[in-house]
Amino acid sequence: MNGFEHDLGERLRVLRDNGLLRELRRIESAQGRTIRFNGRSLLNFSSNDYLGLATHPALLEAAARAMRDFGVGSGASRLVCGSLNPHHDLEEAIAAFKGAQAALTFSSGYSTAVGTICALLEKDDVIIIDKLVHACCVDAARQSGARLRVFGHNDLSDLEDTLQWALDHHASSRILIVTESVFSMDGDTAPLREIVELKDRFGAWLMLDEAHATGVLGHNGRGLADELGVAGRVEVQMGTLGKAFGSAGGYVCGSRTLVDFLLNKARSFIFSTAPTIPQVAAAAAGVGVCASGEGGLLRTSLQARIRELATSATATGVQGEAPKPAILPVIIGDEARTMEAASALRDQGLFIPAIRFPTVARGRARLRVTLTANHTADDVTALNSALADLSATP
Repeated sequence: MNGFEHDLGERLRVLRDNGLLRELRRIESAQGRTIRFNGRSLLNFSSNDYLGLATHPALLEAAARAMRDFGVGSGASRLVCGSLNPHHDLEEAIAAFKGAQAALTFSSGYSTAVGTICALLEKDDVIIIDKLVHACCVDAARQSGARLRVFGHNDLSDLEDTLQWALDHHASSRILIVTESVFSMDGDTAPLREIVELKDRFGAWLMLDEAHATGVLGHNGRGLADELGVAGRVEVQMGTLGKAFGSAGGYVCGSRTLVDFLLNKARSFIFSTAPTIPQVAAAAAGVGVCASGEGGLLRTSLQARIRELATSATATGVQGEAPKPAILPVIIGDEARTMEAASALRDQGLFIPAIRFPTVARGRARLRVTLTANHTADDVTALNSALADLSATP
């Protein structure tokens, strides 16, 4: 074994010894309420397909129809010859859905964050991020070269102090705050109205990642900013097409000026082949379903399942009558114990992922439960029972 293989093998061994080794699990079925794994059918409580649209007939038909008309691949980047009708149709649908002037789509949520943040900021600017924002925003903040500051999770006092520091020491610089509306691992929501008030008072900009709120919260599923009545005061709204919309990709929406700027400056947009046609057409259909009466019924079903899960003593963040996110963490702490719990749940017919460092902090390993509109009341009863048994195990 040469030095390269030996070095990688040793690093993998350390991950394994610390309970942090990751491996792909081959799923033998379509995404859905149940999945097939190792020849067994399991209740799937791990998907971000919140409205159950990944296999919806409207999305399948839209993808097939667009593929017949436009093929599969886009052929080039959007700025060369790959900007086809379905790409424009999708962006118009997103902008209309979010009540924005314009939208721009990217190949993934990760490339959306990196392209947008690195385009907006330069090395003398300041970026202020919530401690628990998604890794794509953390990586983008570092890559931008701007002065990076982190404020305590949802800590308005810390954010205000950091904004004051930025104003005192970098008054001529751009200041961008980045947060999520629903945090992907904890399932809690940002104090968005107060953050908007702070950013306006200090002359900062706000980039809001609505990935886990879109489709779930707000009028017709438009997100937390819409639910709280501040959507028009958020400079940059980001989201993904691979969660409630049932397809794949990412987007930014806002003013026409913002979108024109990004298509000229966002390197992950400029230098990437355009997303595939079936993916784009399916996403547009997903937006349509989400905004429709059927989408409203799906959200009603999803919220009913969330309320039912609230009876579990091990679930957190699901009390109250207001619409809630569909992410419910069960904190265990120790990585090895969390892996054992996930394995025990699979033995009972439930597929729930173990989330470990570096996705969450050391000692904060957890089971990340997600619900979809396709789950039934009986499914949630089974989940509650399994979680109760788990909490009773020493």
